[in-house]
Amino acid sequence: MTERDIPQSWLPGKAREPDSNMTRVSRKQQSSETHTSGIPATGSTIESVKRSTQSDSEELPTQIERQEAGPLSKKSWKLPKWTTSWVLWTLLLALVPGAIAFMSTAMLLKLPSAPNCPSIFWPLASASVRLHCAQLAASKQTVKDLQQAIALVKELPKNHPLREEIDRLIEEWSEDILRLADQSFQAGRLDEAIATARQVPKEESASELVETQITKWQSIWSKAEGIYTEAEAQMREQHWHQAFMLGSKLLRVDNKYWASTKYDQLNRLIVSAREDGEKLAKADTIAKSKGVNNLLKAIKVTESIQQDSYVYPKAQEALAEFGRQMLELAQDKLDGRDADQAISIAQKIPPSTGQQKDVQDFVTLAEAQRNAWLGTTSSLEVAISQAQQIEATRPKYQKAQELIANWQLEVKDVAHLEKARELASLGSISDFTAAIAEAQLIPEGNPRAQEAKKEIDGWVAQIQTIEDRPYLDRADQVAMYEDVNSLQTAIGEASRITQGRALYSEARRKIGLWTAKIQRIEDQPYLDQARNLANSGDLASAIATARQIPSGRALSGEAQTAIDEWQGQIRATQNWNKAREVAVTGTPQALARAIRIANRIPDNSTLRGDANIAIDQWSQQLLDIARAQGESDIPRAIETARMIPRGTDAYSSAREQIRVWEEYLNPQPQEPPQQYYPEPSTIMNGQ
Repeated sequence: MTERDIPQSWLPGKAREPDSNMTRVSRKQQSSETHTSGIPATGSTIESVKRSTQSDSEELPTQIERQEAGPLSKKSWKLPKWTTSWVLWTLLLALVPGAIAFMSTAMLLKLPSAPNCPSIFWPLASASVRLHCAQLAASKQTVKDLQQAIALVKELPKNHPLREEIDRLIEEWSEDILRLADQSFQAGRLDEAIATARQVPKEESASELVETQITKWQSIWSKAEGIYTEAEAQMREQHWHQAFMLGSKLLRVDNKYWASTKYDQLNRLIVSAREDGEKLAKADTIAKSKGVNNLLKAIKVTESIQQDSYVYPKAQEALAEFGRQMLELAQDKLDGRDADQAISIAQKIPPSTGQQKDVQDFVTLAEAQRNAWLGTTSSLEVAISQAQQIEATRPKYQKAQELIANWQLEVKDVAHLEKARELASLGSISDFTAAIAEAQLIPEGNPRAQEAKKEIDGWVAQIQTIEDRPYLDRADQVAMYEDVNSLQTAIGEASRITQGRALYSEARRKIGLWTAKIQRIEDQPYLDQARNLANSGDLASAIATARQIPSGRALSGEAQTAIDEWQGQIRATQNWNKAREVAVTGTPQALARAIRIANRIPDNSTLRGDANIAIDQWSQQLLDIARAQGESDIPRAIETARMIPRGTDAYSSAREQIRVWEEYLNPQPQEPPQQYYPEPSTIMNGQ
């Protein structure tokens, strides 16, 4: 293990490579510490103590050599006398072992001082020191410190006495790193967890779990992200129930971050998105009512949906649709040649609908069309100039080009029409003829062709009116005499105006009036004679006389009405006579039949009053017969009484009599009388 493999946080701030003297001093200090305490400062093994003792014995000759090289070596010296005294040596032999034992015991009892790990020069540090500092770092339980701990000990020789313990600790620290990585994963930091897990040394057994664990994390994370993404998609489609159901799946994900933080976050988003969805639904309902004001209200509601909402894309689509609907309303107004209202609607469309350019193009074309409708050459030229402002990339460009082409043709047409109208304003037949010729220069497929045709038809009618008016004027003058010959002459004069001419309808109307007058003059005597016959009572002759007026004549309807009335009177008389004839028999059946026949007489007949009196009399006879029958045969009496019709004077009495008879025939059962039983005390008291 080199110095660069040692964690930098534990290298001395001013560390440098020591010279040979410093190295010997350092080794001597380490040996001194080892011999003084009897054990390594960090609990080294017996083998390390032996190595330290050998190091001290190797340095001892060096010290002796330095003493021999001192100043006394230049002089010959002799042993003092006292060195040969046996008493002194005996004393020394007695004291020295005790002193050595005392010092050894003191050093054994002295506690070793803990090494200062950050200031240790690691290339010269012993295994025990490395192990001690590694355990100290690992106890902090951070990824960086665990890595430092592993780095301190993993480079020690494979045959080192502490290798088994070191391997166990490295494995333990590797598992701690993997555990910290899992904590990062559970906290929602997948990339950090993967990076941390891959810090585990590849030669350790824990490394075998790393890729498996990473694959598991990635699978869990991918599944959670898939659930979340699908829930977001459901929210965008406003499927709130499905989104909630998907969100609940996060609770079963083996990750605290997704099962808590992201689950709560998703629920809040769903609630918020559902509220926005309700706003969008409300806006859609308002928009369905149509009308500019309703669409503006729908747009305002939709605009309240914020950009971070999952419903925001749908809201933007709705805004665009509402804007298009307003443009459609504006187009409807424009199609009805109400350009001012169309422009007003378009200009109310808010920018949030994203229709600004479409609105601008619409207004430009609407203003152009409004000018074109003025129908003058100058106004058409202005319209063409305005329509040319539509850019080639815009949707309205094709429409603008079509209008421009039509207006360019129309400019020529307008020139012909203006000249034709100027000619027609003079009012003579030759002027109208010249105007027609000028207007006919406009080709049939041109924009103003229909207008030209309408003008031509009008001028032709004026020519025909000028030509035919004298016929009608002469007919009116002749018809003023109102006799058959004059009227027929007037009809002949008006008939000279043939079908298709301007005054034909007027002529036919007057011919019809004059024809009706002739028919009245001819048929009125027949109708008057028929009425005189009817008044004298000869209804049959009256009907025959009125039928001499053919159908389709002026008085045919009046004659038919009179005939129907007279025929009704004849039938009423027949029914009245028949009813009286039947009633003479006097039986209940005859009386009931007479009443039915009499009811056939119409209410407007002069015989209806007599019929009503007779019906009341016959009904009373039926009641009298029923009462007489009731003395011996009640069922038969009831049957007779039921023949009396509703509305007669006897009807109420008959219904009451029927009720009495039915109660008699079907008496209601009476309840038995209650028996009285006296109290026992009363009996005992003799009461």
